[in-house]
Amino acid sequence: MNFRNRVVFVAGGSSGINLGIAEAFAEAGAQVAIFSRSAEKLAAAAVQLARHGGRVLSFSGDVRDFEAVSQALAQTAAELGPLDVLVSGAAGNFICPAASLSANGFKTVVDIDLLGTFNVMRAAWPHLRKPGASIINITAAQSWLAVPGQVHVCAAKAGIDQITRTLALEWGGSGVRINSIAPGPIAGTEGMARLAPSPESVDAWTRAVPLQRFGQLKDISDAALWLCSEQAAFITGVVLPVDGGLSLSGSGAIGRAMVG
Repeated sequence: MNFRNRVVFVAGGSSGINLGIAEAFAEAGAQVAIFSRSAEKLAAAAVQLARHGGRVLSFSGDVRDFEAVSQALAQTAAELGPLDVLVSGAAGNFICPAASLSANGFKTVVDIDLLGTFNVMRAAWPHLRKPGASIINITAAQSWLAVPGQVHVCAAKAGIDQITRTLALEWGGSGVRINSIAPGPIAGTEGMARLAPSPESVDAWTRAVPLQRFGQLKDISDAALWLCSEQAAFITGVVLPVDGGLSLSGSGAIGRAMVG
């Protein structure tokens, strides 16, 4: 797919799934800006993205800080032009039963995932190409499946999906499309390293996926490219599972995989 000279901003774009998406757009010819907390990871990611020949901007900041997000987006638009693609993917996750979960632990995940998604989208609104911009929010099957040990994540991801649907309604008239991608277990990501830290837990996750394997970063980036392309020009407000069928297995299968 050709995104030559399109402007792409990826929140959480210094590692994992989000970096994979940023790299796919860079490879397709886009000018890419990434935003993340870790300056060290950002520097390495920027070098990786620049190898594809396009212009790359990087900004260190926290999605919970609206002003930091707003400044990064304004600078991106000033230097590169209106945003054609916005990806909001910053996230936090850990396994903890609700009876042991602190209020601060719950708040931290909700603030990063849910408040962060709102901050990114709201701050981007003045800089989106209208009509024509496409927004991708990264969610998870926990948004519609209750999973033990994940009350904080379930609440945050459900909120993200409602933001996706609501703003798809509100912003559709301006020609801005908004969709969510719900990845399954993706090999080589920090998130799965936390959720599947042992060979036994990797086996449990693999058994829970109907396709009997972990996904690859390319599975998610291909979906993102397609959703932002003209081929998906009449699609908005959709939550797209890219999970090898994991979400069809239900809460029990995911819960058992969580505990290995």
